[in-house]
Amino acid sequence: MKKLVLPLLCVALFAACNNNPKGNKAATSEAVTDSLSTEGTVYNIDTVSSTLHWTGSKVTGSHHGTVRIQSGKVLLNGQNHLVGGDFTVDMKSIVNEDLKGNDEYKNKLENHLKSEDFFHVEKNPTATFKITEVKNQTSTSADVSGNLTIRGISKNITFPVQLVSSSNDAVTATADFNINRKDWGIVYEGMKDDLIADEINLKVSVTAKK
Repeated sequence: MKKLVLPLLCVALFAACNNNPKGNKAATSEAVTDSLSTEGTVYNIDTVSSTLHWTGSKVTGSHHGTVRIQSGKVLLNGQNHLVGGDFTVDMKSIVNEDLKGNDEYKNKLENHLKSEDFFHVEKNPTATFKITEVKNQTSTSADVSGNLTIRGISKNITFPVQLVSSSNDAVTATADFNINRKDWGIVYEGMKDDLIADEINLKVSVTAKK
């Protein structure tokens, strides 16, 4: 039996490392001092039509759901270029969507994600993202950097953003990227035979209006 344990653990570790959800990993570094101008036309986040979807994987499968964008704004200059912005996410609103119809396991998973093992929402009820830099900006895309704060830990991340639509009254943009949860102190491994992948996929769709 002992001879089987190590190979099985190695298989589980290998599977967990290679079972990250689909998505390009955001470049991550230490938090930086805010450098963007706070001047520009303010577009406030429409929290009803804006969405943040998450996916987490483990050896035996994955779970996905949503978390609510609580508030935020983006700043655009006269050329309709992004020059700043900040967002607040309500971490207490974490919802699982793949266990609908199985309330016992759905509630168990949601409560576990909100616990100290993961996002510890009692102590850290919100997460924030503040834009610090925008590069390679065109009329349809940009590379956006910003300080992402989760569980009181701030890291600077960079990821591509796609502009879906823009007018004088509203702007809609999307992003799809992975982050490594361990960069924010979320180190819970899961069961030995069902290890949780390090990366979390985030799909964001933001609509902001004057």
